[in-house]
Amino acid sequence: MKTVHKYRLEHDNTQHQLKLREGYRVLHSAYLVTEKAVFVWIEVPLDLSLPEQNIALRVFRTGEAIPKSFDYLASAIDDFGPEAYHIYRAQQALVSVAA
Repeated sequence: MKTVHKYRLEHDNTQHQLKLREGYRVLHSAYLVTEKAVFVWIEVPLDLSLPEQNIALRVFRTGEAIPKSFDYLASAIDDFGPEAYHIYRAQQALVSVAA
């Protein structure tokens, strides 16, 4: 079995720390004007025998410098403004957590 979780990601240079089961996948991202924030929906397995991973996500604006140590996951567009937000995962945060 699996489920989907929704996470709010601020676009103020914050690095968001998440603990997710191995095998997770990003399904969707969106900029919600009413919240003035980026959201990401991530599918995660419910199998408790799978190890957990600590991941760090960060939102970058179009044109902003992105370190090589980040991998692209998704983008979210502000439909009422000129902004686009790009969600990246930090490579160094991919550490399995012992059960």
